[in-house]
Amino acid sequence: MSYKGIIFDLDGVICSTDEYHYQAWKALADRLGIPFDRERNNLLRGVSRMQSLEIILEKSDKAYSEEEKAAFAEEKNTLYRQLLGQMSTKDLSDDVKDTLQALRAQGLKLAIGSSSKNTPFILERIGLGDFFDAVADGNCITRSKPDPEVFLKAAEFIGENPGDCLVVEDAHAGVEAARGGGFDCAAMGDAKEDPRATYHLEKFSDLLKYV
Repeated sequence: MSYKGIIFDLDGVICSTDEYHYQAWKALADRLGIPFDRERNNLLRGVSRMQSLEIILEKSDKAYSEEEKAAFAEEKNTLYRQLLGQMSTKDLSDDVKDTLQALRAQGLKLAIGSSSKNTPFILERIGLGDFFDAVADGNCITRSKPDPEVFLKAAEFIGENPGDCLVVEDAHAGVEAARGGGFDCAAMGDAKEDPRATYHLEKFSDLLKYV
């Protein structure tokens, strides 16, 4: 199929910040005395910061107020942003960089669709601050994946219909969001075998086979 636009998730697709998320959530959970490991961390993939916090707090024997939860979420984000400060253009692989340039050369509109409110900061760190035609992120949505809102916003921002855009995702919640919004979806990483995906990518550059 001929697409007019490609919408990319950020974490795990363009670059990987999963380890930084894990370290920040782990530090918070340890301080609160809540058990948290990498298996539990997998439940947080593709969901918002507050939803992630609720999943962590399920293992707590204490009840927390909304004010305390907001403070916890801010504490985690502060730790996470400190870790993100370590990122640089070295965190953008040649495979991703070369593929993005090839897609740009084809005249496709390129956008980001990420639930993260730190998306602009991350893009700046890896040298893509001004690369994409549009960025839809946690700062402009009210519902996170698997709701399709972020992808619908991205399509709106580049002036294209969902049916003319391809979403690239690595999380099952993201695949569900894409398909629910009427998008074709190329899945990679943890979601590459998701049967709901239109295409299955072994590596990022496999995307060039389908556009």
